Amino acid sequence: MPPASTPAAEADLTELARALRAALPAESVITDPQRLRTYECDGLTSHRVVPGIVVLPRTAEQVRQVVAACAARRVPFVARGSGTGLSAGALPHADGVLVVTSAMRRILEVDIANERAVVEPGVINLDVTAAAAPHGYYFAPDPSSQQVCSVGGNVAENSGGAHCLKYGFTTHHVLALQLVTPDGEVVELGGPAREAPGYDLLGAFIGSEGTLGVVTRITVRLLRAPEAVRTMLAGFRSTDDAGAAVSAIIGAGVTPAAVEMMDALAIEAAEQAVRCGYPEGAGAVLVVELDGPAAEVDHTFTQVRRHCEDHGAFEIRVAVDDQERATIWKGRKSAFAAVGRISPDYIVQDGVIPRTALPEVLGRIARLSADSGVRVANVFHAGDGNLHPLVLFDSAEPGAAERAEAVSGAILDLCIEHGGSITGEHGVGADKVKYMGRMFTTDDLDTMQLLRCAFDPAGICNPGKVFPTPRLCGEVPGPRRGVHPLTEAGLADEF
Repeated sequence: MPPASTPAAEADLTELARALRAALPAESVITDPQRLRTYECDGLTSHRVVPGIVVLPRTAEQVRQVVAACAARRVPFVARGSGTGLSAGALPHADGVLVVTSAMRRILEVDIANERAVVEPGVINLDVTAAAAPHGYYFAPDPSSQQVCSVGGNVAENSGGAHCLKYGFTTHHVLALQLVTPDGEVVELGGPAREAPGYDLLGAFIGSEGTLGVVTRITVRLLRAPEAVRTMLAGFRSTDDAGAAVSAIIGAGVTPAAVEMMDALAIEAAEQAVRCGYPEGAGAVLVVELDGPAAEVDHTFTQVRRHCEDHGAFEIRVAVDDQERATIWKGRKSAFAAVGRISPDYIVQDGVIPRTALPEVLGRIARLSADSGVRVANVFHAGDGNLHPLVLFDSAEPGAAERAEAVSGAILDLCIEHGGSITGEHGVGADKVKYMGRMFTTDDLDTMQLLRCAFDPAGICNPGKVFPTPRLCGEVPGPRRGVHPLTEAGLADEF
C-alpha cells in the first residue's frame, strides 16, 4: 500500500491542485476528503487508499495537462475508468493524482465501410455494440461487467469475456490508440490498417495495466453480427462430467463462441440472486453458445449436444429466442456479484490452466476447500481453462481472511504447477504482485521493467502495480540494497 501522506507531500499536492484548477474547469478537480473516498478502491474492495487528488478530464488535452503537471513535479498518478477492475489495478496513490476518464464518453466515429469505430476511453463496452448494431455489427470483447466497464479499462487489462474462446481478447480488436505518455506527450500507436510495420508497441501497451501511460482515444474493430446464434444450457451431476464434455467438444474440432461452467455453489448463489432457473440438482452446468453461418451452426450444434449427452448431461435446454438466451446467460453474467448472497466476503481469483487439466485441478481445489474449511465456488471460461474461483469467507470471523488468502494463493500455485498463469484477464494490479515471483525469475522481472522504464523513466505512472519489487529506472539489476530515496519520498513502493 502507498505510504501515509507526509506534510511535505500534502504541501506539494496543495500546490499541484492549485495549478490543475488553473488549467482545468474547477469542478474537474476534487480535493474534498469525503468526495475523494468515492474513489478509494476499484471492484476489489479489500484494497483501499484515498487518493490525494482526483481529476475528471473531458478531453485528451486536459489529460495531457494533468500528466505534464504531475511529471514536472514527480507526483505519481493513476488512471481509472469505471472502476470495475478486480485486481486493484486502479488503486490510487495517497500522495498522487487519480486521473478518472469516465467523463470521456463520446463515440467519435462509427465507420462501417472500414469495420471500425473510434471511441474515447470512458465509453461503456456495451455502448459500442449498441452504436454498431443498427448497421449489423458489434464489438466482440464482452466482460461480465460489460454494461458498466469502460473500453479504456478493457485496454488496460486486455479484457476478454465469455466469447474470448472464439474471438480472443481486447488486443485482437484494437487497431490504434492515442495516449499520453508519463512525461506528458501525446502519441499515436497503431493505425487504421490491421497490421503496422515495426515493433508491436500497440500490443505492449494493451494489457500493461496503466503502467505505460493514459489512453485517450481508441480505434476498435467491429465484427459483422453472425447469421445465426444458438445457446444451450446443459446440466451435469459433477464438474468432472462437464469438463469431460468440454474436452470432447473441443477435441472434435468444434470451436464454440463460448463454453462457460458453473459448479453447484456458484449455481446456488445465482439462483438466490437472479432466479435463473438452472437444472435442479446439477453439480455443474455448461452454457455453450455457437454462432456463424446457419448451416454450420446447425451441424456443430448437433455434435455439441451429442457430446454433452454422451458425458452425462441429464438435462439440456436450448434457447428458442433472444429472451430465452438472455435468461440462460443471466446466471453466468451475475455470478460474481451473486456470491454476495451466500457469503459476506469473497476473493475473486483469476488463473489459467490447460483445458485438459480441468478435472484434476478442480478436484484439488475441492480438497483444498475441504481441508481448510474455506468454501470455493467455481465459475469460469471452460473452453480456454480460465478459472475464476470465488473464495468465500467472513471477515468478522478471526483468521478467516487469512485462511481465504492462503487458499487463494494455493489455487494460483496449482495453476503454475500445471503450466498455466496467475491471471487470465483480471490483471496483476496490486493484488497479485506477491505472486509474480512464483511465476517469473528475477531476470524475467528485470527484463519486463526495462520496457516499463522506456515509457516511464521517472516511475510515476501507476507505481507499485504489477511488479513485486518495482525496480526504479537506472538501478543495477540484482537484489535490492537499502531503501531507495524515491521509496522514502513516497513516489515508489516496495513489496
